[in-house]
Amino acid sequence: MATKIRLARHGRKGRPFYHVVVADSRAPRDGRYIERIGSYNPMTNPATIDLNFDRALYWLMTGAQPTDTAKRILSYEGVLMKKHLLEGVKKGAFDMAAADTKFEAWKKEKIAKIQAKIARLANESESAYKARLEAEAKVKEAKAEIVAKKQAEIAVAKAEAEAAARAEVEAAATEVAAAEAPEAQAETPAAE
Repeated sequence: MATKIRLARHGRKGRPFYHVVVADSRAPRDGRYIERIGSYNPMTNPATIDLNFDRALYWLMTGAQPTDTAKRILSYEGVLMKKHLLEGVKKGAFDMAAADTKFEAWKKEKIAKIQAKIARLANESESAYKARLEAEAKVKEAKAEIVAKKQAEIAVAKAEAEAAARAEVEAAATEVAAAEAPEAQAETPAAE
């Protein structure tokens, strides 16, 4: 029986979640499988991979062929590297202790790269958040300036209207006083 290591899709539309399974090559994608050896969630950054390392290595050593995506996942987790080193031990290129040393050095380097990526993503997220806050503050200041200008214009217009009203009242008062003054002068000579 030809076995394949592949992904079985789960999750709702637009939110995929995959199970890494070992299945007969003739079985449907989400159909029957022999063994589930892990899961893969591409919606997180970096992608979350939970893999049973020993079982994946066992199936690779027994001849299971990974699909392209499953091969990338196995490579990312180091299963293919371990298989390569074990084949080197079988051929006599080096002993098991040297293979384990090489694998541990590779694993440490890989973990350091992953941690650096996580830290870089966190810094980028934080800087993007700060940039959004600064942009929002600039927009808020611009709106505050516009509102202050409008309020100043309203205050000036109101002061001008009050001054014009006072001027009209004073003009009306002077007209009334001026109209009353000639009448008073006209009455005083007639009385004499």
